Amino acid sequence: MPLGKTRPALILHGGAGARRERDYSREVVHMREVVEAMKARLDAGAPAIDVAVEAVVLLEDSGLYVAGKGASPNLAGAYELDASLMDGSTRKAGAVAALQGFRSPVRAARAVMDHTPHVMLVGEGAALFAHDQGLEAIADEPSWFTHAGKGEDNHPPGTAPDALSHGTVGCCVLDSEGRLAAATSTAGVFGKMPGRVGDTPIPAAGTWADGRVAVSGTGQGEYFIRVAAAAQVGWRVGAGQTITDAARAVIDDIGGLGGDGGLIALDADGNIAHPFNSQGMKRAWLTTDGDIGVEVFGV
Repeated sequence: MPLGKTRPALILHGGAGARRERDYSREVVHMREVVEAMKARLDAGAPAIDVAVEAVVLLEDSGLYVAGKGASPNLAGAYELDASLMDGSTRKAGAVAALQGFRSPVRAARAVMDHTPHVMLVGEGAALFAHDQGLEAIADEPSWFTHAGKGEDNHPPGTAPDALSHGTVGCCVLDSEGRLAAATSTAGVFGKMPGRVGDTPIPAAGTWADGRVAVSGTGQGEYFIRVAAAAQVGWRVGAGQTITDAARAVIDDIGGLGGDGGLIALDADGNIAHPFNSQGMKRAWLTTDGDIGVEVFGV
């Protein structure tokens, strides 16, 4: 590593809705492949924000997770997708919510950040913007989506937050220039009401990056919003907590309110954290030493 450079690191997740009765061998292989591909990008000097988006696009396109191609419909049969990203070096952010008809919500969120004065676009406005940006549309939604989370939806649909099963993907990156970034994408909780928006597209709730940390959440978003989960990790680290203690405290806070889920976090020194209070959380990481790890149920 050249003098003055940072050793890159990365952590990603494929959702905290994992159930012990399911086999996640395909997801484990895929997550490792994504980390390996992003390691090559980081070694070549790619910026953290680009790598975070690229990793999430690969997770969206796989159809293996409850985001992008893996989405399930809401109670009205529509596919409403959410995403956000944040560049820690500039504190710029972009997001879309309740986006319909487009392949990659995280690409749409990136376009909002890069090409508008806004942070978030929603619904029809987000779709019109995505079209104007030339983003890839989906011609036949019912046949394109894979409904990846069907086996994880073991709760009945309902309006109470604690009756909602979930799935999300996300990535946090530290690049060779010491920049941090995070990106998150989801189809939302299963059985959601039309127009429901969770934490994923909300910077501070589901996604956060600053000069100290990058964070991406996955779980029952109503609770993540109520505790400002992703930003709270950053504030705790800023107050002197380790990233491990900060991330665990936030998940414990969510659990104390009755919610479940997990988060991934990465600090400016390359330390990672991935606590969860659900049965499992699909996740993979690259350490500053170049080691790659993948887990679903282990802590």
